[in-house]
Amino acid sequence: MKCISIDLDGTLLNSQHEISVENENVLKELKVQGHCLILNTGRAYADVIKLKAVQNMEIPIFCINGSVLYSETRELMYEATLTTSTYKNIFALLKGLGVGILVYTNHGGFPSTLPPLHGKSKQELDTLFQEFNYETILEKENLKIYKMIALVHPEQIEKIDEVKNALAGKFDISIASSFPNNVEITSSDAHKGKALLRYQQMMNLSFDEIIAFGDGGNDLAQFEVATTSVAMGNAPELVKEKADLITKTNDEDGFSYAVRELLQLVSTKNEVNSL
Repeated sequence: MKCISIDLDGTLLNSQHEISVENENVLKELKVQGHCLILNTGRAYADVIKLKAVQNMEIPIFCINGSVLYSETRELMYEATLTTSTYKNIFALLKGLGVGILVYTNHGGFPSTLPPLHGKSKQELDTLFQEFNYETILEKENLKIYKMIALVHPEQIEKIDEVKNALAGKFDISIASSFPNNVEITSSDAHKGKALLRYQQMMNLSFDEIIAFGDGGNDLAQFEVATTSVAMGNAPELVKEKADLITKTNDEDGFSYAVRELLQLVSTKNEVNSL
């Protein structure tokens, strides 16, 4: 059995944040063949199950860069969290650098999760972050903090290196970037690659191969454990350089193209059309 681990934004999802009919068909074909399909995303669970195509799938969902693992029947299997003290120290550091801060918890994302912020203006983002009272987060009952995101507007991209340098070596954390203008901060136990190995062990499975699809810096973690890594055509050069294969873009059904044409795991389009 092959394990096929698939990122969402910029990978399985197109620019309209939808799973195309072609990609959905390929997922179904892979499932029928008996492969283990996994959605491996930086998104929170609530932002994943909003997708209609996902609602119709029985498939494990690894959320928040491997912080929270759900089985194919949507049962919570594993959680990795940031301690309150670590959160407070990192929050103070990020606040001092003047970047926007998103906090992913078991009560939701504050002041938002990332997907709803795509396309927002700098002024809209600044207002959101300045007006939110972060002290209310720590008042939540039985609080679990899964992830923090340092976010800047694309025109402030130089601040991202400042954030990474400020965090380097100071905390027991994992750092990645799903987009060039953010830094995602999770527990050191939260990692897209570690999540795949953890799932394999928890389910007592033995994968013949691990094939990982991604487009962002946070996908390099799953590339590290993959037998074959596939970067999207829209991925940054850094991600492409680390991949074994490069497919078409997410707006050209790059996932299905790789599965059909590059990996030949299911029938090619020509074979399908000839039937």
